[in-house]
Amino acid sequence: MTNEWSMRKRRPVRRKNIAPLLKRLEQDLGVDLNVDGGFLEMAEYGPWTMVFVEKTPIVVEVVDDEDQRCVFLTLRGFLDNLDAQKWVEVDHGAIPFLMNGADCMVAGIHAAEASVEAGDLVWIRDMTHKRPLALGWAVHDAENLVTETKGKGVKTMHWVGDELWGME
Repeated sequence: MTNEWSMRKRRPVRRKNIAPLLKRLEQDLGVDLNVDGGFLEMAEYGPWTMVFVEKTPIVVEVVDDEDQRCVFLTLRGFLDNLDAQKWVEVDHGAIPFLMNGADCMVAGIHAAEASVEAGDLVWIRDMTHKRPLALGWAVHDAENLVTETKGKGVKTMHWVGDELWGME
């Protein structure tokens, strides 16, 4: 499941130019990004807009099914913000599938943060270490993600080991 996207228009940017984007992200996820003093860049990666801090992709802006722009951390961004909201927790049986880019099935989901709603961009973490594994679009709300037994729970778009993960 590889894509043919390439990095385009990579350029330095000032914090004040992306401050509204970062502020919205901090409010949505309940985190403090603290990127002051870091070297900031923006780039286009396929249809996504990326923000790099010290040459590491931290923030991604994507468009959802209703053409609304959504700002979210990349998996590298979540490594520094493990207490962020909008998470879904999976058991160890789901990890090998997620590492290959598969969608997350509800059978592997054991918990979900209460504010997750259908259509939200969420991050998937393992239930033991609370480390990020993948990002994707929630198919159900938090309660149904945990209680359902069959079907897809999260449509995966970025996972550990994909091109974006290996990018620097």
